[in-house]
Amino acid sequence: VQLQASGGGLVQTGGSLRLSCAASKRTFSNNAMGWFRQAPGNERELVASISWNDGATYYTGSVKGRFTISRDNAKNTLYLEMNSLKPEDTAVYYCAGARFSRISTSDYDYNYWGQGTLVTVSS
Repeated sequence: VQLQASGGGLVQTGGSLRLSCAASKRTFSNNAMGWFRQAPGNERELVASISWNDGATYYTGSVKGRFTISRDNAKNTLYLEMNSLKPEDTAVYYCAGARFSRISTSDYDYNYWGQGTLVTVSS
C-alpha cells in the first residue's frame, strides 16, 4: 500500500478533524500531493493540493479559510486540518500523489491513490 489515509470519523457541525496520509517514499518524494473527496451521488472533487517543497497550495472555494493542507517531507506524511465542518463536507476523503512537484487541479495528474477515509458531519 503506497498511501494510507486515516483520521476520519463522525463529528458535529462546527467541529474539527485532522486527516493524515502516510505515504511510501517513492510516492511522496518530489511529488505534489492532494486531498480529494467524494460524497454519495457526487463526482470526486479536489479539496486541496500542496506542492513538493515551495509551499504552494490550492484550495477549492468551499473550504478556503476552513481547511489547511500541509506535509512533513521527513515523515512522508500529508495532513488535512479541517475546521468549522459543515454537513456538506461529508464524504470519503482520499489522498493522492501527483506525477510531478507542482500543484495540479486535474485528477489526471494524480497517479497514486489511497483507500479513503470517511468523514461524516452531523447537523
